[in-house]
Amino acid sequence: MSVLASSRRSLLVSGGAAALGLLGAGSAAAATSTPTANPVPATPEAALRRLLKGNRRFVTGHARHPDQSLAHLHELAAGQHPFVTTIGCADSRVSPEILFDEGLGDVFDNRVAGNIVDDLLLGSTEFAVEEFGTPLILVLGHERCGAITATVDALESGGTPAGHIGTIVDALRPVIEPLLGSSDDKAKVVEAGVVANVRAQVRQLTERSPLIAEHVAKGEVRVLGARYDLDNGRVTLLD
Repeated sequence: MSVLASSRRSLLVSGGAAALGLLGAGSAAAATSTPTANPVPATPEAALRRLLKGNRRFVTGHARHPDQSLAHLHELAAGQHPFVTTIGCADSRVSPEILFDEGLGDVFDNRVAGNIVDDLLLGSTEFAVEEFGTPLILVLGHERCGAITATVDALESGGTPAGHIGTIVDALRPVIEPLLGSSDDKAKVVEAGVVANVRAQVRQLTERSPLIAEHVAKGEVRVLGARYDLDNGRVTLLD
């Protein structure tokens, strides 16, 4: 049995046990967090449906705040079983667990300014796929991204960013540089950069990782990109 298949079988069994444990939790814990009775998604399609449903709850003001009780924390102490790996921006306004209405143990969350897939983050993503069998990898950018804006500013001015911020600019340069001069409106250039960067990072995941590419080819894993709207909270998938 492959590592991925074994991980998914453990994931389903442990997920069911965690749900039963939550149903038996005290009323005090239930008052602070809604237990999750849904089975852990085992396919990319099921994982995506769950994420989008959670985002709809968040956007419409009907968030359930699942899997956030002390009882669930105790269930997770022995091991985690996330169903999605996210690669998001470190921006304080873009927390996947909140905007997808998920909780502890649901999201293997990687965050760095500009949602850049460097070697360390790529290794973290591969680890999630192999160890936990997460069937979905989602690269999540957001409007008015500060890392993209800083890169546009640095490239247009020719200035040198302070400290190690230049490392972020260098990483984003190949994506952003071709967009300079595409519009007199800086906001439009930044927005185009956000979308272009998400798509570029999605490509990086399969082009640089034979491991991820193999699981994608088998239909076991899907890699998608999305954009988060700071104004209304909505997550939109990108082609």
